[in-house]
Amino acid sequence: MRSAGFLSERQRRLAWVGFLLAAFQAPVAASLIDDASWLFAVVVALLVATVIMADDAQRRRPQAEVE
Repeated sequence: MRSAGFLSERQRRLAWVGFLLAAFQAPVAASLIDDASWLFAVVVALLVATVIMADDAQRRRPQAEVE
């Protein structure tokens, strides 16, 4: 049996939405803004992607059996 991740299904869905919004916002902001403030959106997208990957890794880990 697989263990559940640390994110609930709702939190996981919101993390994906946040990742996609930040990933799409960064190139748009880079084309519209002269400074490097668009880099913040890239950092946020990478942070959210790391959380999603950590949740995936925990979900794939087999659950320890308690006797």
